[in-house]
Amino acid sequence: MPELYTPLCIQDAHGLHVNTGVLVEDGLIVAMGPIAEMSSKHPGAQRVDWSNFAMIPGGINAHNHSFQSLLRGIATDEPFLTWRDQALYRYSPRLDAEALYAGALLAFGEMLTCGATTVADFFYIHAGHNDNDRAIIAAARDLGMRIVLARTMYDWSGAPQTYRESVEQAVANTRALALEFRGDPFVDVHPAPHSPHAASPAMIQAGHRLAQELDTPFHIHVAEEMFEVEETLRDHALRPVHYLDSLGVVDERMIAIHLVWLEQEEIALLGSRRAGLAYCPSSNMFLADGVTRLPDLRRAGVRVGLGTDGACSNNRTSVFEEMRMAALLQKVSRLDATCISAADTFAMGTADGADLLRLKTGRIAPGYAADFVGLDTGHLTLQPFAPELLRAHIVYGMQPDAIARVVIAGREIVRDGQILTVPQSRIRYLVDEAMRRIR
Repeated sequence: MPELYTPLCIQDAHGLHVNTGVLVEDGLIVAMGPIAEMSSKHPGAQRVDWSNFAMIPGGINAHNHSFQSLLRGIATDEPFLTWRDQALYRYSPRLDAEALYAGALLAFGEMLTCGATTVADFFYIHAGHNDNDRAIIAAARDLGMRIVLARTMYDWSGAPQTYRESVEQAVANTRALALEFRGDPFVDVHPAPHSPHAASPAMIQAGHRLAQELDTPFHIHVAEEMFEVEETLRDHALRPVHYLDSLGVVDERMIAIHLVWLEQEEIALLGSRRAGLAYCPSSNMFLADGVTRLPDLRRAGVRVGLGTDGACSNNRTSVFEEMRMAALLQKVSRLDATCISAADTFAMGTADGADLLRLKTGRIAPGYAADFVGLDTGHLTLQPFAPELLRAHIVYGMQPDAIARVVIAGREIVRDGQILTVPQSRIRYLVDEAMRRIR
């Protein structure tokens, strides 16, 4: 039966609507219009009274490592390489499919209660097969969340063995996983050569070719730390973006993560090729990576979504918080309060992130997935309430407990802070069991 939602107001990246009803059927938004008119046109629709809620699109988390939620709090306040060795490389080889499932439930469950409806999970603990990848996907499906599994292709000999595959293995396993879930409306699989540091030239080119074959984006960490720039200069006599361009992979399929240490020529090249960026400001601050030149990248034409990164380098997984962090970090680093706006970062965390991942979500509009969030308009962090102030309140003031409802494909997943699909007590139990085995 179709449902007619009647929110107090609707705010998405493309505008503000008041007195507007939203008709949902078969998981899609099929019509919008004045509430009285919609009620008259669709008398058989079940009315869903959201008169105390503001409706906004669900957040799109464009970059996460779900397993890292199990490692939250480990190796904090350390330099990047110390953090990597003490947290990731020390503990991740101990994670089996059961533990990875628990970690993904934890990561995705937290995201849901913070208003995210889609996540791109950059996942690399394969152990030579796809069982672990399926565990991550299973967690998202059990919760009712959309997932892009960015299946990492990783062959650097300095990493744990569970990360590493040959080029041939990585291509075959990634292709098989993508074909296995092709047609699933909640799951997409993208190739993700890890980085110029951790993927060989052959691996990076193979990931790009596979993305062309599957007609998907591909994901890659680029220029997160200065040591990566120094390595590509030492080994290839090129800076990271120019090195990747020499491999023929800088194009509109590229979703680069971080892009902190770039020169102007690299920024111009990325923009001219319509490349994408998954920007993770909190992680960049936590690990003292530096400040991405976001206004310059956007001005050049680079498409931008927001990511939380993993929860042991943030340590929160709220894409709405990343909207705030992105805006504030850019303003203070450039000493320019006008260099980026609440409207800009709200779009990055919703519509622009969805476009980056090639998903028909992130907007409140006919033809888009019925993935949206209901905000309690009486919540103190949204006061003084007025529809025209809502976007600024969301970006700069809102706390997660203002999120009263989360709906994905027309199905209510979160109500008043509680996940309706997998009980939070169950998630805590599985996480406790996983950590007991790891330690």
